Amino acid sequence: MIIYFLLSLAGAALALAARSKRFIALAGLFFFAVQFGLAGLLLGGGRTGETSALFFRFDESGLLFYCLLCVVGAFVFVHSKAYLKENPLKEYRLYFCLLMLLQTAIAGVYFSDNIAVTWIFLEATTLCAAGIIYHRRTAQTLEATWKYIFVCSTGIAMAYLGILLLCSVAEGGSLSYGALAERLRTGNPLYLKIAFLLILSGYSCKMEIFPLYTIGVDANFAAPSPASALISTGLVNAGFLAIFRVYRLMAETDIFGWVRSVLLIVGLLSLAIGALFLRRTNNYKRFLSYSTVENMGIVAIGLGIGGIGVWAALFHAVCHTLVKSSLFLQMAVVRQVYDGYRINRLGDYLSINKVGAVGLLLGTVVVLAFPPSPLFLSELMVFRGIFAAGKWWLALVMLLLLCIVVYSICARIIKLCYQPNQDELHPSRADRALSWSALALLIAAMVLGLWQPAPFRELITVIATL
Repeated sequence: MIIYFLLSLAGAALALAARSKRFIALAGLFFFAVQFGLAGLLLGGGRTGETSALFFRFDESGLLFYCLLCVVGAFVFVHSKAYLKENPLKEYRLYFCLLMLLQTAIAGVYFSDNIAVTWIFLEATTLCAAGIIYHRRTAQTLEATWKYIFVCSTGIAMAYLGILLLCSVAEGGSLSYGALAERLRTGNPLYLKIAFLLILSGYSCKMEIFPLYTIGVDANFAAPSPASALISTGLVNAGFLAIFRVYRLMAETDIFGWVRSVLLIVGLLSLAIGALFLRRTNNYKRFLSYSTVENMGIVAIGLGIGGIGVWAALFHAVCHTLVKSSLFLQMAVVRQVYDGYRINRLGDYLSINKVGAVGLLLGTVVVLAFPPSPLFLSELMVFRGIFAAGKWWLALVMLLLLCIVVYSICARIIKLCYQPNQDELHPSRADRALSWSALALLIAAMVLGLWQPAPFRELITVIATL
C-alpha cells in the first residue's frame, strides 16, 4: 500500500506540474497503470486477506469495490478529457490532479483495516472532492463547495465522536476491525447504540442517505458531470463500505436487532426522499443524484432486513455503480449538446444523438429495475427478505414509493428524448464515441443481470457472511 500511495501521488503530481494537456494524458496513463497493476496483483496473486503497512488489509469487500473504482475511474478520466478540452491548462491540470487524489483516497477507504484510518481517508475525500466541485469558479459552485466542506466536516466530526465512544467501550487496544469485533461483544448496549447512530449519521454524507444526503446532491450538481459519475458511485461506495464494516462489528453484539431496525428506518426515509424529490427537481444532474439517494435507501433496507437482504444490498451497490456512472457520463454528452441540464426546456435528443438517447432510455429501464436489469434481482431479493420477515407494511410502502420513482424517471427521460426544444438553443455536435463508451458500462450491468459468474457470486457471499 505504501508503494501504491507513493506511485499514485506521483501520478497526481505529474498532472499538476504538466506543461501541456498531452503530458496530462501521459500522467493519466501512468496513474491508471498503477491502479490496474494493483488490481491485477490482488486478483492474480492470491493476496486476498493479507495485511499491508499495518493499517490496511486486502479483504474481499475492498477488492470488489476497488476493481469497480478502477473501471469507473478510467471511464471518468477519458470523458473528462473531452468535457474539459476547452478549459485553460491551469484549470485542466488542477482538475485531473484532484481527480487522481480523490480516487487514491477512496482506495484508501476501501482497503483500510482500522476504523480511525477509514475516518482519515474519508476526510481526505472531502478535501479532494471540494476542489473538483469548485472547478467552474462561479458563485454557485463556491456556495456548493463551502456547503460541502462544512456539512461533510460536521458529519465526519459526528462519526469521530462515535469512534471515540466505540474506543471507550472497547477499553483501549487496537482499532482494527477484527480487534474491535472481539472486544465489543460485551460492550455497554447504550454506548454502542449512540456510537452507531453517530457514525451512521456522520457517514451518511458520503453514502448519500438520510439525514445528510443533501450535500451529495449539491456536490453532484456543481461538479463537472464526469466527476459526478465518480462521486455518485466510487465515493458513495466508500461511505457504504465504512458503514457496512461498522454494521458487521455490531453483528457480534446484543444490539444487532436494534441496528437493523435503525437501518430500515433510514433506508425507508431515503427511499421516500429520493422518490418525492425526483418529482420536484428541474435539473437532470440533481435528478440523477436523487436517484442515487433512492437506490442507496434500498441498500440500507437490505442491510436492515438481514439474511438474503445483505447479499442483495451488496449486489445492488455493485450494479448501481455501473448503471449510475453510465447515466452521469451520458449526461455529460447532453451538456455538450445543450450547454445545460434544464428538464422542462430540453428535448428532441433522439434526433440529435440517437446513440446517447438509446443509452438514456436503456439506462432508464435498467435503473428502474425492469428485467434484464441486475437491480431487478437485488430488489426482488430485498422483497423476499421483507416477506420472510413478515413486514408486509414495509413492502407496501416500498411499492408505492417505487411507483412514484418509475413515473418520475420515465416522464423526465422521455421529455428529454422526444419533446420539442422549448428554448432557442443551438445544439452542438454530439460526440457519439463518448455515448458508446458510456453505453458499455450499462451493457456490463445488464450482463450481470442475466449472468453472474460463479467467482463473483462467491465473492459477494463471502462479504455478506456476518
